[in-house]
Parts: sequence; structure tokens; C-alpha cells
Amino acid sequence: MTSIFDPAVPAGAFDAFVPDAARASRAQRAWVPDDGPLPALYISHGAPPLFDDAPWIRELFSWSQDMPKPRGILIVSAHWESAPMMLSASAAATPLVYDFGGFHPRYYQMTYPTPDAGALARRVAAILPDREPVHEHPHRGLDHGAWVPLKVMYPLGDVPALQLSLPTHDPGRLLDIGRRLRPLRDEGVLVIGSGFMTHGLPFLTREMLTGGAVPSWSADFDAWAADALNRGDVDTLAAYRSRAPGMPYAHPTVDHYIPLFITLGAAEREDQPVDTIIEGYMAGLSRRSFQVN
Repeated sequence: MTSIFDPAVPAGAFDAFVPDAARASRAQRAWVPDDGPLPALYISHGAPPLFDDAPWIRELFSWSQDMPKPRGILIVSAHWESAPMMLSASAAATPLVYDFGGFHPRYYQMTYPTPDAGALARRVAAILPDREPVHEHPHRGLDHGAWVPLKVMYPLGDVPALQLSLPTHDPGRLLDIGRRLRPLRDEGVLVIGSGFMTHGLPFLTREMLTGGAVPSWSADFDAWAADALNRGDVDTLAAYRSRAPGMPYAHPTVDHYIPLFITLGAAEREDQPVDTIIEGYMAGLSRRSFQVN
């Protein structure tokens, strides 16, 4: 194997991980009210290559194991932009969305049949304001910004999971949506914003894909974001278009950056420093992922 983009066995690292991870996940303690609110997460979610990156798999799974198993998961992915807001279909085992191209057929055969999430859908709809109602899509399942990391974090697929669409690029509105979702954390629901801290796919070179080189636009943006996140400086983060170095190369479209405002909005305090869980790069792109309480 020359890189995670050319594995000898597609998803071989994931296959090797599953037996032990399934046993650990089965034994994981379930959340109870005495645990208090679950954290809100921002995850750089990867794509099919995550299943061939054993260290990254271990990092994500260890993160999930450091928390009690949630009663439900609500995830906002970069890959579903829709207004008005929509929820994915809540029926058990709703088929996945394979919204990627050019990969080995193995990745299009992977499944993630989660339980019925009807109660979670009703709860989410109830806490969002009338001025911005949420509708349930009749058949759309989880896209790869949701099911790829969740398949690693909760490999048994035993947690009800729903996806909420991104209805806007405006950080202020996304922060407000996060605030509305905040009560879910007190009920054992894991709220996740799923993107990628840098996502300049059109500007990646072969050297970056195979040799691990990190472009300056990715490293500079990541360092800027890390500094602002560590200071709890939401205003700076929201002004990324004018203040962030590396733009627009780090984010030629902003869909992979802005889910972090859902996460920050769902925090107890939006201006608190984050707890960074995963750092480093994949093919030159920052994998920075964090949680807030």
C-alpha cells in the first residue's frame, strides 16, 4: 500500500478494528441523567479513506469510548445543505447516501443500519422555533459526513441517529440553531457538527496525496483556527472570510468549516476554549476535531 488512497485491501484497517471495537462498544456504559450533559463535538469526518487509516480509526473510537454511550445522535454534516431545515428519515435501517465518487466498490457496499429515531425527530422538531421549522425527509438517509465517522465511533449501529441539514452559511444563524439544540445534550443526545477543518480539495497535489506534504494554506488556516478556538474567540472565527489566512484555498466552499458554529452554539458558553481531541493532517488537510461542554 502506498497510501490510504491505494490500500492493498479496501477498508482493511476497519475490518481489523471491528472485532475488538464491537466488544468494547457492546460493553460501553449507557448515558444516564446523573452523567450530566454530553459534550458537543466538531469532527473532521474523513471519507472512505478513513476506513484505511488505522491510527485515525483508533483516535475516533477512543473519543467515543471516553463518553457514555449516547441515547441518540444528531449530526449536521457539510454534505447536506437544505433550507428550510430538514431531518433525515427516522425509520430504522434507512439506506445510506453514498455521496462520493471514484472509490473501490467495497465502500459503496458498506451499511450502517441504525435503530428507529422517531422519538428523536419529534424532540428536535419541538425545540426548534416556529420561524425556522424543521421537516423530516421521507427517505433520505445519512450521508458520508455522518455515517463514515459514526460507523467508527459506534460500530454496532445501536444508537438512533439523525442528520439535520445546513440551512445557511451565516455563522450567527448557525450559532442560534446550536443554542436551540443545547437542551438535547442534557437528555443524552450527542450533538455533532461534521466537516473538515481545511478542505481545499481542488488544490491538492499528488505529493500531498501520497507523500504527506502539508500546503501552507492548510497549515496557516489550521493554526489560526486553533488559536481562536483555544481562546474561545467566536467573533474571530465568524470573520473567517476576511481574517483567516489561507483563504480561499483552505475552503473554496465553506460547507466543511461552518458546522463548527452548530457545535459552539450548543456549548454551555460559546466563548469557552475548546478541548481538542484530534490534530494532524490527512493528505494535507487538517483533521482538527474538538469538543465543548
